[in-house]
Amino acid sequence: MQENEGHEPDYRFTLANERTFLAWIRTALAVLAGAILLHQFGGTVRPHWPLIALSAAMTLAGLVFCSGAYFQWKANQQAMRHSRPLPRSTLIPLAAGITMLVAAVAGVFVLIQ
Repeated sequence: MQENEGHEPDYRFTLANERTFLAWIRTALAVLAGAILLHQFGGTVRPHWPLIALSAAMTLAGLVFCSGAYFQWKANQQAMRHSRPLPRSTLIPLAAGITMLVAAVAGVFVLIQ
């Protein structure tokens, strides 16, 4: 399916879709920044491997959020162009699950220190 097939949606909906995309990109950047900070400033904490694992998981989460943001934006745009219902977002439960997992691991790590 071509990106420009269908009819041009109301510009307000297109702009709202772009704002949502940019919000997910900001979320991905924040998660990546947290991963970098954890990796850089967690060097004095022992054992070091849980911080490395948590940093790697957060980096992967940032990648998932960034790529998911693009695919969700594209799916929404296509649905609007063809007057179909917007698809469900898997990013929201995924973000909640990843955040809970990172918080749980970080909480356990803080408790054992």
